[in-house]
Amino acid sequence: MTHTIFIDGEAGTTGLEIRERLEARSDLELILLGDRRREVEARREALNAADAVILCLPDEAAKEAVAMIETPEVRVIDASTAYRVDPAWTYGFAEMAQNLGQMGQRERIASATRVSNPGCYPTGFIGLIAPLVRAGLVPADWPVTVNAVSGYSGGGKAMIAEFEAGTPTPFRAYGLSLKHKHVPEMTRHTGLSRDVLFAPAVGNYRQGMLVEVPLHLSALPGSPSVAAVHDVLAQTYDGERFVEVASLSATEAMSGLDPEGLNGTNRMRLHVFGDRSGGQARLVALLDNLGKGASGAAVQNLNLMLALDEGAGLS
Repeated sequence: MTHTIFIDGEAGTTGLEIRERLEARSDLELILLGDRRREVEARREALNAADAVILCLPDEAAKEAVAMIETPEVRVIDASTAYRVDPAWTYGFAEMAQNLGQMGQRERIASATRVSNPGCYPTGFIGLIAPLVRAGLVPADWPVTVNAVSGYSGGGKAMIAEFEAGTPTPFRAYGLSLKHKHVPEMTRHTGLSRDVLFAPAVGNYRQGMLVEVPLHLSALPGSPSVAAVHDVLAQTYDGERFVEVASLSATEAMSGLDPEGLNGTNRMRLHVFGDRSGGQARLVALLDNLGKGASGAAVQNLNLMLALDEGAGLS
């Protein structure tokens, strides 16, 4: 059986990456509008004719597109931030909330008609912290800080053009108002009750990211060890295809982490750095902001929603 897919906003960075992952597959047929992609009626027809729609649009445009869909069977994946904390939408992080003795996120995605694709920074942060909150190692009201750096492709067309013109600084901190749009998503889906303190930055390279959470283990209730933190993460993601936890022996041998280390993949690797006898740890997620942080996750969600091999078209 061939499923029809319409990517609304395929000319953007995420849309292009998704199309590249889908167009070679024989089990999918893309609905392409060509020069008609900006015509409202052509889009409306495509939105209602497809088996599944992937929205790669700004928030308000995504909401307008959803309002145009009248066919109840159409399944929608939205890559914007418009619905990431909307309880009527399923959050599209398949590996989240597993091993809980109840329906996991993967099963929720598979049965959903409306899925919100996670943000790239939140994917790394939630992957690190949600298991620790569920396990009780990090209290829900704990003041958590997350530092992160991404390639400039995550900033949209204007930032890409600026950096590729060869004039930008090598590193730039931003989100200095502490009102970044990812904060509600990061807080809600980790189970935290206190807003996280998010300190993002962009580097002068195209894609790839590191998301880091420093923890004073000695200040946490029970003073959990580095090994205890690592064990929770390792057990949470045991057997997962796209999320892995580096061993403590591997992290001890590392002298640094390359943010481009998983580029072109849908994989995420989690690291727990620290002195096993000490009271501090640095938790670091490595992923491609255009892979597991965007287009890869969208394809993974699409596969789940259409009851296909979850890893089809992904590496």
